[in-house]
Amino acid sequence: MRDPDRLDPAIREYLVAENAYADAVTADTRALESALFTELRGRIREDDASVPLRDGAWYYYSRYREGGQHPLLCRRGAEGGEQVLLDGDAEAAGAAYFRLGGAEHSPDHRYLAYAVDAAGAEVFEIRVRDLETGQDLPDRIGDCNASFVWAADSRTVLYTRIDGDHRSRWVHRHTLGERGPDPLVYEEQDAGFFLGVDKTESGRYLLIDSHDHTTSEVYYLPADDPSARPTVFAPRRAGTEYGIADRGEAWYILTNAGDAEDFRICTAPLDDHAPSSWRTLVAHEPGRLIQGMLLFRDYLVRQELQDAVPRIVVRRLDDGVEHTIEFPEACYSVGLSAGFEFVTDTLRFAYSSFTTPAEVYDYDMAAHTRTLRKRQEVPSGHDPAAYVSERLTARAPDGEAVPVSLFHRRDCPPGPDTPLLLYGYGAYGISDLPSFSPNRLSLVNRGVTYAIAHVRGGMERGYRWYREGRMADKPNTFSDYIACAETLIGEGRTGRGWLVAHGGSAGGMLVGAVLNQRPELFGAAVADVPFVDVLNTMLDETLPLTPPEWPEWGNPLDDETAYFRILSYSPYDNVAGQAYPPLLVTAGVSDPRVTYWEPAKWVARLRARATGDAPLVLRTNMSAGHGGPGGRFQYLEEVAQRYAFILRALGIE
Repeated sequence: MRDPDRLDPAIREYLVAENAYADAVTADTRALESALFTELRGRIREDDASVPLRDGAWYYYSRYREGGQHPLLCRRGAEGGEQVLLDGDAEAAGAAYFRLGGAEHSPDHRYLAYAVDAAGAEVFEIRVRDLETGQDLPDRIGDCNASFVWAADSRTVLYTRIDGDHRSRWVHRHTLGERGPDPLVYEEQDAGFFLGVDKTESGRYLLIDSHDHTTSEVYYLPADDPSARPTVFAPRRAGTEYGIADRGEAWYILTNAGDAEDFRICTAPLDDHAPSSWRTLVAHEPGRLIQGMLLFRDYLVRQELQDAVPRIVVRRLDDGVEHTIEFPEACYSVGLSAGFEFVTDTLRFAYSSFTTPAEVYDYDMAAHTRTLRKRQEVPSGHDPAAYVSERLTARAPDGEAVPVSLFHRRDCPPGPDTPLLLYGYGAYGISDLPSFSPNRLSLVNRGVTYAIAHVRGGMERGYRWYREGRMADKPNTFSDYIACAETLIGEGRTGRGWLVAHGGSAGGMLVGAVLNQRPELFGAAVADVPFVDVLNTMLDETLPLTPPEWPEWGNPLDDETAYFRILSYSPYDNVAGQAYPPLLVTAGVSDPRVTYWEPAKWVARLRARATGDAPLVLRTNMSAGHGGPGGRFQYLEEVAQRYAFILRALGIE
């Protein structure tokens, strides 16, 4: 639904009535919602700013103004003096929805290209601002996703355009000031593949990346010749993934080719990159997943993940000597930042854990020293020593060890009569690692233990962990989660009726599936924009994500086995005549990923078939999509509603 105003009146009336019902059912939580919102907002530094990133003579950063919903994009010179490039609050003024999808300044620092979503449907318009005048150029490019990149001439932009089914299908080249249709650079023929554009860290090449969940193909062209014909790096081969970077006269390739399920890093000559010329630089090691690499002139940095613990490894390229950056906690998250500079000894990364607010470091790769550039502030106060982070293991029915990460107050240890929220996702190879969220403190400070079930379908324990949670093995995701729940109950970390299930999108499918299988375990559940009508969605190839999703779930149109397998767990198709716990379901009317009717029809079927009188509540945001509201405080209002529902269901104030 690209334009919410075009919604059928009868459907609009139905969703509005559901929202009114939700308001009535939760009327007694208004004071609690208000208190929670005040808490949540009080943990945000309202004038927060990012750490500036240097690009030549300029330092680029984003910041918020106090009370503002959206970021301001800024820069300053070496001598100081801020220039506001884009004021998100001003751009959003008067709009029901606004989200900045991305922004990138031109290599000569003259222009800023930025993408705007005005409906929550993830249909972006790319605009270009002249940073000398502060005015937007007439150049506007509609029907895009948020992927675009500048060529070296600072006048040419490569971007991806979507088709009528909301799939990124074309890469075009736009030259500032030129009228008429933009030249086509690349067209993707497979409806199941996503398209994106990027640039190598050196800045020498523009990249076109075409991929689904298990296969990729990359084209490249010189950044200083954007009208050149793109060259395929390695033709796509089902099940083979790779990404590329360049340095000097060599390519660097991160790939799973050559039976390297958890990936290896190879090199190849710049003028001979056929797979037969790839030479291993960092060997494959089963169970140690290489999640990504970042290339500098003198260093190769890779981020790894093993048994749900990430690490950063720095390799000096002149002699191959490596070292690992050490971190103080057992359970944590890290993230690399690419920056703008290729010739540098400085690596920027972010670190956080359940207990430690986000910290941004500049790391000297030559001296092996780090400098703290920023620590996330919690204005209302936060003492990491007052909390405990730990990990335990659950045993799945097939014997697999499933990690579970827990977070609770030191003075409120989990017990058989204490509440516990168990979050799960388990899809697309996405790994959910312990990180700091000031929002969670509103639950944890009320005695709720927060836990993550690292179920199969993610990659916490390597690519195998993903492989064993998709397609024919998708049921492992659900049995892993149930095993985690039973272990937490069995070890006295919580009790039946005190456990809360939470997940969103594909994690909402997880919530729906486990509620159908073991509803008696849970005292409440929240499913955000849940993918619950799996079979019907996978049967409708006109929906945006259906062909790209077939490698994840299977194609029931062509495969009878896949049809019945999906039917066996699809939450909508397996609603039973049994008691369900109190359930809050959210939806977005503009959502292109999980269409609003999936959660709506699921809740309707639950009400028709469920026994008992537990509230089954649907809330639909009538002006947003999959990611919820565009403004940061608007988002907190929804968090407050969610937490109030959970706390009231458990009898906690």
